[in-house]
Amino acid sequence: MRVAVIAVLVALILLATPLALGIQTAFFADERDELERAALAAAVHVPPFVVGGHVELPAHQRGIDVGAYDLSGRLRDGSGPGKADAITREAQKGVLVRGRGDHQLVVAVPLSTGKQVIGTVRASSGTAGVWRRIVLAWLGLAGLALVALATAVVVARRQARTLSAPLEALSAKAGAVAGGDLTARAEGSAIAEIDQVARTQNTMVEHLTRWLEHERHFTSNASHQLRTPLAGLQLGLEAAAAGPDADQRAAVTEALEQARHLQRTVDEVLRLARATPGPGVPMTARPAAEVVEGVERRWHGAFAAEGRRLDLDAEPEGEGLRIPDRTAEQILDVLLDNALRHGRGAVRITVRETGDVTAVDVSDEGSPPLDQRTLFRRGATTSPAGRGIGLTLARELAETAGGRLTLARSRPTTFTLLLPAAEPPPSHG
Repeated sequence: MRVAVIAVLVALILLATPLALGIQTAFFADERDELERAALAAAVHVPPFVVGGHVELPAHQRGIDVGAYDLSGRLRDGSGPGKADAITREAQKGVLVRGRGDHQLVVAVPLSTGKQVIGTVRASSGTAGVWRRIVLAWLGLAGLALVALATAVVVARRQARTLSAPLEALSAKAGAVAGGDLTARAEGSAIAEIDQVARTQNTMVEHLTRWLEHERHFTSNASHQLRTPLAGLQLGLEAAAAGPDADQRAAVTEALEQARHLQRTVDEVLRLARATPGPGVPMTARPAAEVVEGVERRWHGAFAAEGRRLDLDAEPEGEGLRIPDRTAEQILDVLLDNALRHGRGAVRITVRETGDVTAVDVSDEGSPPLDQRTLFRRGATTSPAGRGIGLTLARELAETAGGRLTLARSRPTTFTLLLPAAEPPPSHG
């Protein structure tokens, strides 16, 4: 508001100063023109001087002194100084003369008969009256300037509120975000520049929210995926410590395999955290049947301990298809863990070819309590013991590998994993 008022004030000064000078000049010019008209009117109506004769001047405006002078400089009639001044004497040369003297404006015109100058007519008025009119005009101008300045203050206050309100709202939203409310979003306004700042802030907050969610998901994904291989490793090591010497080698071998699987799990979770495969953790591929057989061997004991059967069915046309092995292992671990904890009866893994993709079905004899849309939402649990992470993570892993995970059937529960067939490795001949 201060900037707007200063700008208006400067504009008023720049406008009023030449206008005030123009008023002064115009008022003095008008007064001189009035004196000239009075002097010319008197010169026209004054008859030629007669020696010793009386001169009668016509009526003229009040406040103006009009006098007729002969060539000797003596006042013959009217009002004015008794003796002709320098301006009046200058008019005896036959020219109209304007001038100022003794706080007066003076106009003198020659009085002639034929081609001979016989005297002069002098008209004068005081400058005080002109200055009074000028001051009154200046006061009126100052009043208009004050009205304009007051109007500018009112408009500036309104404009300042228009500008400050969205900025204050933007600052409040930024403060809310700084306080941890990542749902706060800046609203639009009628000012394009502030709108641009608001859009930029909203974009920044959205990116920040996604990154924070990414970090939180990484933590939950890592804890979920590392739980199963760590439990297997612990069981293997406990069996090695408690069993006879003959069984220690097999137990240690099993524990070593679980440790390798744990390493692959860590690599895959890190790859998911990067959103795309990085150079440090390349996406490898192996035959689908080989990958699924390895997963089946690792989970066979867990299902057998629960008195449940785990079967593998690989169609002949799907055995040679290559799939991202680490991604497939992690997804199948989630599906089998979900079937072990929340499913019922026998579990079957089927590998088949579907066009240019490899389809892996995991089915059991139970039915999920949630619909497909809710089932894959993070935090949605199928039992009080669940955390609602596994299926969401499995779908994210499938999508990062260019595939898809869906609930194909609800009764019996059948999940279908579609993965793009990888190119076979180059042969070295």
